[in-house]
Amino acid sequence: MNIFKYYQKYRFVILFLALVAIIAGCGLSDDSTSAGVGTGGTGSLAKSISGNVADGYLVNATVFLDKNGNYQLDAGEPFTTTDENGAYTLNIDPADVGKYPIVALAVKGVTIDKDTNQAVANSFVLSMPKDSVNGTVSNNFISPLTSQLREMLETGKYATLPQATDALRTKMGLPAGTDVLADYMAVNNANNTTLHAAAQNIATLMGNQMGQVLGASGSTVTVDVNRYRGMMGTIFSNMSSVRGPNAQTGLSNLNSTMTTVLPTVPPTSVGQPYQNMSTAFRGVMGGVSTITGGMMGK
Repeated sequence: MNIFKYYQKYRFVILFLALVAIIAGCGLSDDSTSAGVGTGGTGSLAKSISGNVADGYLVNATVFLDKNGNYQLDAGEPFTTTDENGAYTLNIDPADVGKYPIVALAVKGVTIDKDTNQAVANSFVLSMPKDSVNGTVSNNFISPLTSQLREMLETGKYATLPQATDALRTKMGLPAGTDVLADYMAVNNANNTTLHAAAQNIATLMGNQMGQVLGASGSTVTVDVNRYRGMMGTIFSNMSSVRGPNAQTGLSNLNSTMTTVLPTVPPTSVGQPYQNMSTAFRGVMGGVSTITGGMMGK
């Protein structure tokens, strides 16, 4: 067989092997974050951020990178939904890791809480602070507790995430070293019962108040950020009423008070910056501990 006939017979094999050699020469691997020569571009590849969402694990919750800090999914923001285990994988630009918070929306009648295997009775919004978004491990847990940490950092009182976590541990009466960012649903979490109970109670309060906080513009869920932050600050201020498994009386009283008072919080004005939690709600909660006395104070 001459060389030409040999080439004709095996040309597809030769081309395939040549392509493999080119790809190998580019030095790409499964965890590459930048495109190399011969890949068709010089831009960044998406970085996978993964974790779980919980009160109990939440199935079919919407998870997104909140680039403009308005707690709602907007055009151009990467998003995904949680799977049957409450897990998510969000593909984002590597440059955005740690730059923006991640938000999770539990949707009434759609999102399933695996604590009960029932759809949640009310929609509610959870988040995690940008400071804790980690692009190297599957530990980007989103819960009512990480939501509290995000709001604590928004006040400006806490300069770092460790300062905020220490303050939240103290407020909850937890032992030093307790990781309030960790997945409390995991069996190896020593304080999972206490953390889980507190998260359940906070999520219940949040859901009960979402009528004061959530709205809709067409099919888009909107969030009144000032009222949301007022709600979260009040919950923090009264953490002793929500942290335990036998806190029903305190929860009932707090829920009733917030139902009355939250509508008096000035709504977010279109085009205006959100009011800082350190001053916006001073005294607005009446007989309930204010944010000033809670997140910003003791």
